[in-house]
Amino acid sequence: MIIGGFQKFSLIDYPGKICAIVFTQGCNFRCPYCHNPELVDCGLFLSPIPEGEIFSFLEKRKGKIDAVEITGGEPTLQKGLADFAGKIKNMGYLVKLDTNGSNPGVIENMVSEKLVDYIAMDIKAPLQKYGEIVRADIDIRKIERSINLIMQSGLDYEFRTTLVKSLLSKEDIIDIGKTIQGAKHYVLQKFVPSKTLDDKFLNENTFSTSELKFLCKKLRSYVAECIVR
Repeated sequence: MIIGGFQKFSLIDYPGKICAIVFTQGCNFRCPYCHNPELVDCGLFLSPIPEGEIFSFLEKRKGKIDAVEITGGEPTLQKGLADFAGKIKNMGYLVKLDTNGSNPGVIENMVSEKLVDYIAMDIKAPLQKYGEIVRADIDIRKIERSINLIMQSGLDYEFRTTLVKSLLSKEDIIDIGKTIQGAKHYVLQKFVPSKTLDDKFLNENTFSTSELKFLCKKLRSYVAECIVR
């Protein structure tokens, strides 16, 4: 595992749990609004954090935190992901995996081997607009397969979309809802331009509160729960 960052404490990233967060380096997408450019652009990479430091911390925090979130970057690119998650599980922690859904085979393995307890998948755009938004070649069938795997996994999960108004229309967001029809939980994430992979997006906007409420109401025709974060 190539670990680019570590957050020791969070109350908001794993619903209902106290967690630590491991950030992996490297991503196969180039979403211009990405808020973790230091994990995507290799020119911004810092020296990796040794796995031993993570496990040493977790050993000391048993009983004080509940879970570990593995995010990125894109964790499913990491060859050591399964072993890393397995060690965390063996320590008695829950594991949350954040993914862009581009590697369904890895997700399937993590689920079948019981290495993950919660999955959060970013849905970047309607399927027909994926390449345009993520600025990378992507096999849409893999995105669809990941969605289906997660929905059928029996695990807690969420789908989420970061809303940049110049990239996604209201119609696009409704289309995403149709793609994940029957999903338990869909999160509309406000875009906050604090830092971005493409500096041009520091001046971008998200939807207004009233627009987000309207979208949530519409999306509840397709998903069991829709919230704004």
